[in-house]
Amino acid sequence: MSVFTQDQGMLEYGVNRTYSDIFCFSTTRHGGCGTGTYASFNCTHYCGDAPEHVRLNRERLLRLLPSGETCRLIVPHQTHGDTVRRIDEAFLRLSEEEQAAALEGVDALMGHVPGTCLCVSTADCIPVLCYDPRLRVAAVIHAGWRGTVAGIVRKTVRQLQAVYGSRGEDLVACIGPGISLAAFEVGDEVYEAFRSAGFPMERIARRTGKWHLDLWEANRLQLIGEGVPAGRIETAGICTYRQSGDFFSARRLGIRSGRILTGILLKPVPLPPAHTPITHPNR
Repeated sequence: MSVFTQDQGMLEYGVNRTYSDIFCFSTTRHGGCGTGTYASFNCTHYCGDAPEHVRLNRERLLRLLPSGETCRLIVPHQTHGDTVRRIDEAFLRLSEEEQAAALEGVDALMGHVPGTCLCVSTADCIPVLCYDPRLRVAAVIHAGWRGTVAGIVRKTVRQLQAVYGSRGEDLVACIGPGISLAAFEVGDEVYEAFRSAGFPMERIARRTGKWHLDLWEANRLQLIGEGVPAGRIETAGICTYRQSGDFFSARRLGIRSGRILTGILLKPVPLPPAHTPITHPNR
């Protein structure tokens, strides 16, 4: 079960209580320094906010995370595609400019390096977190309607399998705040895109005047289809459109507004205690 701690500006996920080596979260609108449609806790550079506000908010976010300022936030520049980027030691050795280039046009990250916090930005789109406690590898996914149609969740789980050897049945997943079925009204062309992609429309669509789509369920079904047990999928159940006072919503606030940052921190491995030499009283 997700826990919303408004005073700290963070939604924490129930998996944190089960797996002590990770920390899964989504930021809220509270506790930062932003103004206007960025008020107040926007941590994303790519949406038009003042760079100084983003920097200060990221510093605050790092202080809220269990590892403090020692971890590294990895935030891609998303384009509603289905590109998955591996974050490994080689990536971390790149210069800041090279890392930014490597994160351009990326909508999902996966990695295994302790001390890294893999993140995506959303404001009505669906953030999805995956973790393999057997192999200690993680992924974070930005699934808007285009990414959902393209099967980005399915593709990411398969990439975890291909690169790391993860098995669907070993994964746990979190589906974060996003627009709900009741609020996500779409045109016939979007409905048709999902139908043509093979989604079970009787499960994810409802017509009340116009079509409404359930992106939470569409992505949950992709996880289940890749072998993730339904009982290991945590859904926040928070509609960003209806709760735009607490979570950023582009449909409510416009495109030039803040973004929720959803991340999975692979906690740093603690150092072993320093060796204390044995001393002998006669020496």
